Amino acid sequence: MQIAFIGLGNMGAPMAINLVKAGHSVKAFDLSQDAIAKVVAAGGHVATSAQDAVQGAEAIVTMLPASQHVEALFLGNGNAPGLLQHIAKGALVIDSSTIAAATSQKVAKAAEAAGIDFIDAPVSGGTGGAIAGTLTFMVGGSDAQLDRARPLLEKMGANIFHAGAVGAGQTAKICNNMLLGILMVGTSEAIALGVANGLDPKVLSEIMRRSSGGNWALEKYNPFPGVHENAPASKGYAGGFGTDLMLKDLGLAQENAITTKSSTPLGGMARAIYAAHSIAGHGGEDFSSVIKMLQKK
Repeated sequence: MQIAFIGLGNMGAPMAINLVKAGHSVKAFDLSQDAIAKVVAAGGHVATSAQDAVQGAEAIVTMLPASQHVEALFLGNGNAPGLLQHIAKGALVIDSSTIAAATSQKVAKAAEAAGIDFIDAPVSGGTGGAIAGTLTFMVGGSDAQLDRARPLLEKMGANIFHAGAVGAGQTAKICNNMLLGILMVGTSEAIALGVANGLDPKVLSEIMRRSSGGNWALEKYNPFPGVHENAPASKGYAGGFGTDLMLKDLGLAQENAITTKSSTPLGGMARAIYAAHSIAGHGGEDFSSVIKMLQKK
């Protein structure tokens, strides 16, 4: 299948490469030439623009930073027309960005009018899951649209959940990431407290992992350097999932909570903590670097 892949960041590039490995013809575009080069080195093809990428594509996968980028790409802005005008009728768009559900619904409505299938399919699993092809997809769309997308999603992920209609995938994702942000702060607090009392972070983490405090961070993504060899914490908090991206997702969760009049006090507190961490100059570091705020100097 001919696939256009737009957005080749820490998550997008390995996802595109897994589609190449599965035998698909992938034409990739990103503003970073280095990012495109990684996909080309794996057997992908260069696109000179987003419009070039979608020419002749049967499926389009996007992985972009925020709502405004997705809306501008597909619907256009004052300076340029949207990408929907360049996509063939009958094509399938899989947007794996994490954005507001309302934006997904707005773009999906315009896509439907243009004869194009659009689903929101944000992911969880981190860069490790993207590389290994074990991501979890949370899909918003119809049963028929998911059936179309499933053969491609299965090449990039191990778990595919149908959350509901368009936008439901985004809602599920912000709920998940709100919890993730909260548990990373809590995990960091606990480890920092133990280390301040002289405990070995590896021993303490293993105790908690096997006890009632066990969670994903303790299993696979420990925030303390040296505990997990492949975690961002052991690589200077480089790569992974940036603090500013977590801050964006926590902001989406709070916006949704305001709209639905939901009570999310811990989500609001986690957002404030990550905002302070970002302001302190750590916005580009992995979100697990939040432990720096909590460690005894």
